[in-house]
Amino acid sequence: MPVILSTTLLPSPSRRIRSIGASAIPAPPPLKCCPTLTAATDTGRDPTTAARPTGVKLSDVSSSREPAPHRRWPACVLATAVLLFLLLTWQVVAQGPLARADRRLSGDLVRPDRVSGVLADLGNVSVAVPVLAVVLVCAAWRARRAGTRRWWLPSVAAAALMAVVPAVVVPLKDLVARPGPPVMGPATGFFPSGHTATAAIAYGSAALVLWPWLRTSCARRGVLLACLALNLGVAFGLVRHGYHWPLDVVASWCLCAVLLTGLAVFLARHDRP
Repeated sequence: MPVILSTTLLPSPSRRIRSIGASAIPAPPPLKCCPTLTAATDTGRDPTTAARPTGVKLSDVSSSREPAPHRRWPACVLATAVLLFLLLTWQVVAQGPLARADRRLSGDLVRPDRVSGVLADLGNVSVAVPVLAVVLVCAAWRARRAGTRRWWLPSVAAAALMAVVPAVVVPLKDLVARPGPPVMGPATGFFPSGHTATAAIAYGSAALVLWPWLRTSCARRGVLLACLALNLGVAFGLVRHGYHWPLDVVASWCLCAVLLTGLAVFLARHDRP
């Protein structure tokens, strides 16, 4: 007769596997306490908060997205110059307090002499434009020798800006139609000053085009001081000789600040040597 084994006498396969596995597989080592959790428990903090990974803060991320200071200055200069020019224009047209103070100041400053006439002549087109042309030719020649890509672009941009000056200043002169100081007679069209704009754009553009080729801080400081001295000399000569009111000069500087800022931003994007 066949022997019938009862299922209750033989262990099931799953029981045998569990018994074998329990004897063959060693028990896992005891878990060590996490130092972070221990420290958090000792100090009374929430362990879940202490166990969070420390990474970059949201404030750091948001601050990194803010524009750098060197990227913000063009907008600040443009906004300041435009607002100041609008304020001066409004005061001159409306004969406001600034315009009245401007006339009194001019009366105290006007003392025509030979030195002031020579300084004012530095703002003539016949003087300032040839200086700019020489600088632009030298800068273009230097850039070409250095193998700079688009070596001609800075000089062309500065020359184009110089050509734009009459197109900006002359319509404003006709629109405001401000009479000149008493020594200039009954003529109008003195606001803003064309001589001041010519000097500022010519000498300022020359300094900007030369700037990347000046290797030492002494050379850059010298060019900057020369540019400032020329423009201040022209302004002093115009006011001292009675060619312009002081506000004519200041308003022209505001316009030139806008134009030169645009040129500086454009040149900054151009390949440097």
